Amino acid sequence: LTTFPTKKSVWVRAAQHEKAHGTRESLDALLRRAVSYCPQAQVLWLMGAKEKWQSGDVEGARAILNEAFRANPDSEQVWLAAQKLESENSQPERARKLLARARERAGTERVWMKSVTLERDLGELESALALLGPALKAHPRFWKLHLLKAQLESRAGQHAAARETLARAVKVCPDCEPVWLAAARLEEAHGAVSKARSLLEVARLKRTGAPQLWLEAVRLERRAGNRKAAMTLMAKALQQCKSAGLLWAEAIAMEQRAQQKTKSSDALKACDNDAHVILAVSRLFWRDRKEEKARSWCNRAVTLDPDLGDAWGNYYAFELQHGTPEQQEEVLRRCVAADPHHGDEWTRVAKDDQSSLGWSAEQLLQKVAENMALGRWTGEALDKMAASSSGAS
Repeated sequence: LTTFPTKKSVWVRAAQHEKAHGTRESLDALLRRAVSYCPQAQVLWLMGAKEKWQSGDVEGARAILNEAFRANPDSEQVWLAAQKLESENSQPERARKLLARARERAGTERVWMKSVTLERDLGELESALALLGPALKAHPRFWKLHLLKAQLESRAGQHAAARETLARAVKVCPDCEPVWLAAARLEEAHGAVSKARSLLEVARLKRTGAPQLWLEAVRLERRAGNRKAAMTLMAKALQQCKSAGLLWAEAIAMEQRAQQKTKSSDALKACDNDAHVILAVSRLFWRDRKEEKARSWCNRAVTLDPDLGDAWGNYYAFELQHGTPEQQEEVLRRCVAADPHHGDEWTRVAKDDQSSLGWSAEQLLQKVAENMALGRWTGEALDKMAASSSGAS
């Protein structure tokens, strides 16, 4: 630090060492010195503010961020950190004012996105939709804004407007898979299965090697009760995306029970270190009551991809049924430390803003685990759902 007092990376490593081995006071003192030498190093200001916040000193965190503003007036990171501090401490008006100033000083995609989601989370749909006009004018190719607009329009009952929004989105963001998926799901939700199928076909022509688009097409047919069409599509999908674990996992779940072992072997040959495949195989061991093997494969999945929330949900669901309280607690602890963000079930729960707003990783894990109990995971449940709906009709 004496030799390189203006080198940000040295101060960051020193702060990490102090956090692990020193006291809260010594860390605070070190970070104070750090920002005096490196006032433009946003990460150092944010580390200091976070430490104050986590220790319960909200005013202290606010003071550090105010100093950070003076040193970095156009920093997106500082603006958003300040907004988060106010939002999560029940100060929505302060958060609103901060974001209004941020849009003037640093009107980035993320600043506009946070502005809209703040209004949405406060239940102000009209305000959120009003902000989306200038947001999309400033950033017409930012696909998340298009999806957010369609989502809010759907919630407001403006289904035709949502359809128009997504129609524009696929034109300005033709290479963006989430936009195509949202457009197809909107059509399917309103009974237009043929239109949804057509959209997914066009999407796959533009993005031939996209496993998620193939998976959605397969699941569309499964939800519609067209098992034969789903199997045909899956065969084509695996030809196009030979090493896509996402597809192989679904293929295992789709097979008749007698053929699942063979399909698992094929999947492991194609991609033996893919967390989606390992997750799917762990569920076969779980179903067959081979508990130690199931536990080992559950653990292997989360080790391979700690960011895959579905793997953690699967592991926790297994331990809730077969593990001890200590084993359950250990999976929970490891999941919270990993802080996962991906996976179909995980993102579906995390982004259900009407019920899961502000949930911790622990709360998300418990809900995802509930959804991933044997027979309830989407890959396993779709054929049953289709059969029951056709029986009811």
